[in-house]
Amino acid sequence: KSILISCPHENVSTKFLAPYTTFCRIHQKSITCLDISSGGGLGVSTSTDGTMKIWQAANGEIRRLLEGHVYDVNCCRFFPSGLVVLSGGMDAQLKIWSAEDASCVVTFKGHKGGILDTAIVDRGRNVLSCSRDGTARLWDCGKSACLGVIADCGSPVNGIAVGAADDSLNLGTPEKAPSEREVGTEGKILLLAREDKKLQGVGLQSRQPVFLFIGSDAFNCCTFLSSTYILAGTQDGNVYQLDVRNT
Repeated sequence: KSILISCPHENVSTKFLAPYTTFCRIHQKSITCLDISSGGGLGVSTSTDGTMKIWQAANGEIRRLLEGHVYDVNCCRFFPSGLVVLSGGMDAQLKIWSAEDASCVVTFKGHKGGILDTAIVDRGRNVLSCSRDGTARLWDCGKSACLGVIADCGSPVNGIAVGAADDSLNLGTPEKAPSEREVGTEGKILLLAREDKKLQGVGLQSRQPVFLFIGSDAFNCCTFLSSTYILAGTQDGNVYQLDVRNT
């Protein structure tokens, strides 16, 4: 999507790039989620057409069709390796896929409602999910097992994010020793964007509440700006920037 104009006699050239590129052949209906691999070579996306696909980021050429969820797929993301994809769907299942051959290598079951968002802890030995059933869960990829319910909110959890906490934050102490299968949870805080207008922070390893903020409407999504600042968006269009040390 570019034009190169050159003048060999003057030994000069200019390359004009198209302002944007549209990949219109990947999905036929609304796209609900997408992610790009760590190397930037591949994209993965989900759609209300009921499909999840892996495609070339450079030209939109479809590489793999990931089939296995029963209903709509709500979320997808690459593991840091760029070779594996994590997805969650309305069938309450969390799945791990090979980006190389489209095989589903792991299926996690335990949620009682559709999965709305996911997160990956460090390199991906543990992953997280949140659901319409009001819970956020931690999973062990190697054993295909749930390591525990991190939070039970009593209200749908629309989005989550995990990040390193500032040293000044008190993340609490676990009531019992963490499983040896938990990897990378120490010093992390889990953000929960809740349907009941609450944004909550929970110590990932301790499972203890760190803060609770009440917004103007349902929180749909959240992310970390740094170890102290976070962003969260609500249903009524507000974006909140918060300092977790003063929340």
